[in-house]
Amino acid sequence: MKIVDDFRAVFERDPAARGFWGRLEVLLTYSGFHAIVMHRFTHFLHNLHIPFIPRLLSQISRFVTGIEIHPAAKIGRGFFIDHGMSVVIGETTEIGDNVTLFQAVTLGGTGKEKGKRHPTLKNNVVVGAGAKVLGNITIGTDVYIGANAVVLKDIPDNCTVVGVPGRIVKRKGKRSSLTLDHVHIPDPIRERLEYLQEQITCIEEHMKCVEKECKVKARFAEKISDTEDL
Repeated sequence: MKIVDDFRAVFERDPAARGFWGRLEVLLTYSGFHAIVMHRFTHFLHNLHIPFIPRLLSQISRFVTGIEIHPAAKIGRGFFIDHGMSVVIGETTEIGDNVTLFQAVTLGGTGKEKGKRHPTLKNNVVVGAGAKVLGNITIGTDVYIGANAVVLKDIPDNCTVVGVPGRIVKRKGKRSSLTLDHVHIPDPIRERLEYLQEQITCIEEHMKCVEKECKVKARFAEKISDTEDL
């Protein structure tokens, strides 16, 4: 069952969940797990073409957990939402297996277009806290989206994306799809600024050398001039 895989995913990716009491905590206190369990039920009702009730139950789940998942959204196995407050998953969103979302993630649309208007996330995707993935785009397998990134275009497999708008800063890098590491993510702006600072430092050192050389030459010229006067 998908719910069993979702339950296991919590223990695979959350170091706080461990042991017997950890299992009890997950069952009773983890809003992300509660939200996905409710979604599995509302999605089942939606597929039976039952009107109104699935949407009503999803809004009740939103009120209780702080996580909004449209009943029509398709979500694979091993789905994990860490903390989860303010997560929004739109109607035509499609999510593969072993995907992890952090708090305040939005998988939304970009306008009033009809049909498929929300993103598709393939397997083993990690979306960092506050990130926004918008529109009918595809996020490839083993993609890591950094915190607060805004992704508006398709992302190929095995990439790391950061920034606003989202930029690919790493391709086919080795990364565990289950990592929760938000620290060691490349920052291209910082790297560029550090590079510019190194160049400025080199130029300053060079200018000091040139200035020192000019002073030496000036003193040498003065001595020659004094010698000629004598």
